[in-house]
Amino acid sequence: MLHTLMKSPFETNVSLVISMLKKSDDFLALQDGVLIALKDNIFLKSIIMSPVKLYLIKEDVYARGIRKNISREFILINYIHFVSLTLKHKKQMTW
Repeated sequence: MLHTLMKSPFETNVSLVISMLKKSDDFLALQDGVLIALKDNIFLKSIIMSPVKLYLIKEDVYARGIRKNISREFILINYIHFVSLTLKHKKQMTW
């Protein structure tokens, strides 16, 4: 399953999101969801300990000026790779 976080993690039940992640899943943050990757935020340790690959939409990271402040545990991707993830996962959950 592809889990997409579009809202700020401060407006989302991140504990619930993390509890739903399985090893075969992927996690993608976009729009304000990219804030979950900020270094030293309260959600970072939990999300990077999850068993999934972590992705961020590069354009959203740059638009918010946070590139230098995000965890290296996240992979920056573009929208073409986003489409590839949607094709890889038949099921998706938007948070």
